[in-house]
Amino acid sequence: MSRSSITRITVFLLALTLPVAAFAGNIGKPSGGGSYMEWQVNGSNYDRVQLTVLDEAGGSYVRSFAAGSNPQFSLSDLGITDDGQYTYELRMFPKIASGVQKQLDKARAEGDDEKIKRLTKQYGLGKTPTQYGVITVLNGSIVSPDGVEADANDEVVASAAARFGAATTDGLRPKEVKVNDQVIPDKLIVQESTCTGFDCVSGESFGADTLRLKENNLRIHFEDTSTSAGYPANDWRLIANDQSSGGANYFAIEDSTAARQPFLGEAGAPASALYVDSSGHIGISQSAPGLDGHMTTGDTPGVRLEQTNAGGFTAQTWDIGGNEANFFIRDLTGGSKLSFRIRPGAPTSSIDISADGDVGFGQASPNANTRLDVYDTTAVKARIALTGTEFYNSANTSTDGIGLILGTNRTANRQLWIGDTSALTQNSTNRVIRFYPNAGDISAIATDGTTLKPLLLNSSGGNVGIATTAPAHPLQVGDAGAGDGNGAHVTTGGAWTSGSSRAFKENIEELGVDEALAAVASLKPVRYNYIKEKDETYVGFIAEDVPELVAQTSTGRHYLSPMDIVATLTKVVQEQQKTIEQLTKKVDELAKDKQ
Repeated sequence: MSRSSITRITVFLLALTLPVAAFAGNIGKPSGGGSYMEWQVNGSNYDRVQLTVLDEAGGSYVRSFAAGSNPQFSLSDLGITDDGQYTYELRMFPKIASGVQKQLDKARAEGDDEKIKRLTKQYGLGKTPTQYGVITVLNGSIVSPDGVEADANDEVVASAAARFGAATTDGLRPKEVKVNDQVIPDKLIVQESTCTGFDCVSGESFGADTLRLKENNLRIHFEDTSTSAGYPANDWRLIANDQSSGGANYFAIEDSTAARQPFLGEAGAPASALYVDSSGHIGISQSAPGLDGHMTTGDTPGVRLEQTNAGGFTAQTWDIGGNEANFFIRDLTGGSKLSFRIRPGAPTSSIDISADGDVGFGQASPNANTRLDVYDTTAVKARIALTGTEFYNSANTSTDGIGLILGTNRTANRQLWIGDTSALTQNSTNRVIRFYPNAGDISAIATDGTTLKPLLLNSSGGNVGIATTAPAHPLQVGDAGAGDGNGAHVTTGGAWTSGSSRAFKENIEELGVDEALAAVASLKPVRYNYIKEKDETYVGFIAEDVPELVAQTSTGRHYLSPMDIVATLTKVVQEQQKTIEQLTKKVDELAKDKQ
């Protein structure tokens, strides 16, 4: 491969991974009328434009338009049939190169917020050109936004031209008397009210107004003429209402240098929509905020947290709100699931996280050595119940559940129980496994609640006991001394040993020779492997085929006890040994007679 080919491939690969140029674009003014509106989009390197339209009842229409296509909207999209004004918003989202996306994803996975900030600033992410406004519907049709109301002063100019003729090169009209602008090179003090604007009249009634602006288009412009380096020079404007037909009624503060409105209040907003009291508390629809932030509404006050993908991350929206039913966090993107809820009346420290990360449920001071501490002083006792599909705190209504019950003092009466039927209470007979407090043992009990069969884990020396509270071996089943089982166990060397004392047995009868011989004669040794163990071959017997003497009939003849067969063989061997001894003696006697 030539060097030039390698260079071209390298440049191509870099083009796939390096960030694209920062997108530049704008959203033009809307056009249309009747039942249809469209916005002209100009720009490059952008991914899409998202249009959101809200009706007066809070209904919304959201649609994305790919690069190269203009956003558009018709009344039928939102089912609009009533006259009124409908708010819209357009957002322009950039393209993000795959290389930048990978860096952002890696930084997010590592929790590196500082790196995310650097990348966002470096590649100009998160900046979305936005346009907002209103769609006015009058007599069932959208008012065309193309019309712009002429300024009242324009009429003065037009009427002057009609009366005095067109202006000449010196700015004068043939019949016009020149009137100079008034320049006052000193302070101007007006001790009465002032009206400015074409519609001011002689004898204006000011009421309590000190300054009045009066005409059909009202603006106050703050033009900073600073030119020296390092001095602020941004221009600002106060705006009252749109000039275009069908426009919005509002009051806004415009950053004129950047051509955007960081603050806007629509006409008709309720009293105290935003209220800051003397202590700095902020009220939203609330004129007496009781805390730093106080929001009041007739139904479910809430906050929406919306992350767009303009910053390179997956779009996600969460709602935080509360009402008489619950305080909640709602995953709006994930189908409006209420992932977190608190019901009114929940007790203090229902969930309490300590400074070191311990979590308490109903416990204000979680145990320093316990990550999860559940406590309840009520008669029901604290419990966590788990079913096949749920994990919840239940009042004795779980089915097929696993529950953790804690005693009233958190140190005694600790129990872990697993239930197989309903009504799993602390003293229920429907538990299968249960912890006991003192030795840390677990007890398995029959479903009738009558027979305790302890299972001891991690006792002294690391022994494990089944149906015994004092295992003396690495693994022990039953406690022979207590009459529970025969003390069968695995020795330290790994040999299985069964208890065989006469004290453990009853109905003892000697095995007859004939039945032992018949049983051994009926045994049919075979080779086999287990279905789930294909690679290992064994020699043994089939449980269903062995004679009755050595069969395990209580298990449905699916299992065998090796000791049964060993004892039967022992009886046969003993009988054969007697026969051998008799034959040997007879042979010896015959040999003597021949001598």
